[in-house]
Amino acid sequence: MAARRRRRRRGPVASSSVSVIPRSVLERLGASRGAVPCPVDPVLVARAAGPIFGEVRWFSEPGGRIRLGLGRQHRYVAAGPDRFATLREALVGRPAGEVAFVGFGFDPEGPASPEWAGFPAAEAVVPEVWIEAGSAGATIEVHPEATGVVDRLAELEAVPSAGVLEVGDHTVTSIPAPSTWRRDVAEAVEAIRSGTMTKVVLARAVRIVSAERPHPFELVDRLGLRYPGSYTFAWSHGPATFLGASPELLVASDLAWVRSNPLAGSAPRGEGELADEELGRGLMASPKDRLEHAIVVDDVAARLRPFVEDLEVPSEPSLRRMATVQHLSTTIVGRLARRVHLLDLVAALHPTPAVGGAPRDEAARFIAKVEAIDRGWYTGGVGWVDGTGRGEVAIALRCGLLGSDGTTLYAGAGIVADSEPDEELVETRLKFRPLLELLAAT
Repeated sequence: MAARRRRRRRGPVASSSVSVIPRSVLERLGASRGAVPCPVDPVLVARAAGPIFGEVRWFSEPGGRIRLGLGRQHRYVAAGPDRFATLREALVGRPAGEVAFVGFGFDPEGPASPEWAGFPAAEAVVPEVWIEAGSAGATIEVHPEATGVVDRLAELEAVPSAGVLEVGDHTVTSIPAPSTWRRDVAEAVEAIRSGTMTKVVLARAVRIVSAERPHPFELVDRLGLRYPGSYTFAWSHGPATFLGASPELLVASDLAWVRSNPLAGSAPRGEGELADEELGRGLMASPKDRLEHAIVVDDVAARLRPFVEDLEVPSEPSLRRMATVQHLSTTIVGRLARRVHLLDLVAALHPTPAVGGAPRDEAARFIAKVEAIDRGWYTGGVGWVDGTGRGEVAIALRCGLLGSDGTTLYAGAGIVADSEPDEELVETRLKFRPLLELLAAT
């Protein structure tokens, strides 16, 4: 099976002998503390840093602000129903300007399968080096407790880009088989019609084994270029990297305001403007999709209300158009009634019915009984939080786990009483496409 070739849009390929961090920046880092302006491409730093720092974490917002962490200065892990409270207690009292990357799985007890080894139920990591880049430029900061970092930064040399992504011979396997997953959807519809639930999200996976292993940050870079309206993320543990391009914000807070952007109800993009608009109108008018969306919005709003003085919930959703799929979208904004740590908001919201179902406990039991995969961090979350408690977390969607022996991609669909198994299968195929098109010929 031939590999798909994709041209890189980022300009000339860097030579492997080129230092990533300018000498003048290294000298300033060695002489002082605090953030230093640094004219670097975060992608080049991320590609070079793995062998030197061991761990690399990436989170970028729609619009391009990138947060990159190298190494690990402090790490906190937690599991169980109080995992977010445990992490919050570990982070409270840290310096206000200190930033931790936060990541967690769908299941409160964490992943169980070997491929997710090293990924706990929930984790907060303060990096040794913090790089932040946006339209105004980039800065780099070394953690004040870190040692030997400037010397290690000096060792970073640009890794040549692949230019084109060569995958080579590969196999693609669905887990479970499509026919089995359709039966699971039919079982979910029966359970919903019996009154057990109003909605449940069922996930499946695609396993790709290829002759060549792409660099994880080559994939992250390309995802960011193709899907600029998404949150791109990458989190490495040993030989594995969890990465993706999610369209959905779980929660963001600046300690005065809180924002969430639930997505639920989906349709494909059309071939041409007229067809695309017709599909969008059909999605907006679909009783099935409007119900699915309302279940999520009502749940998120109800869980935020105890924290806010005012909550703005639009009466009608809007269309959120991504490259392969369009969603019903509602942005919920509230004015916080008191100072609330981001992780307390995460604890209240996760898992939303957009990734679990409603009622929450009944949906979780059904998922545990029926799903054939270990979701791991898929439908969990990835983001950041600082020492004051402000930050943001995206739901981990449109994602995959890149390992030493292959890559597993994940996608799911929200099931309600009027769901059709064949249509839900098509929806998951659309959601696989962002990574599948990079990793395999389709």
